[in-house]
Amino acid sequence: MTDAELLARAEAVAARAYAPYSNFNVGAAVLTRDGRVFEGVNVENAAYPLGICAEKTALAHAVSEGVRPGDVEAVATTASPCGGCRQWLHEFRVDRITYRSAAGDIVTRTPDEVLPDSFDL
Repeated sequence: MTDAELLARAEAVAARAYAPYSNFNVGAAVLTRDGRVFEGVNVENAAYPLGICAEKTALAHAVSEGVRPGDVEAVATTASPCGGCRQWLHEFRVDRITYRSAAGDIVTRTPDEVLPDSFDL
């Protein structure tokens, strides 16, 4: 699967997001090294900190199916990942992240490019 196809999956799933407060639907798609794709969307909550990002939803879905750090080849998302998601992407040792920049351009970066000096235990 190409990065463009993965991004198309993320864009399609974004319509299923639950974002009644921000009205900012985000979709994500995770591609594993064995070719599986896991999708996720942002899910908001009236207690704002309890919401969950699309990238985290997609990664959690993958983990529930046995995926572990190092198993994820690529992630595509419809918006630039937040700082917390960037840490998740780093921890899962994702090779590359494709997303639409604020200007609407499609960009592909490594986790180290989007989160320099990341935190490791």
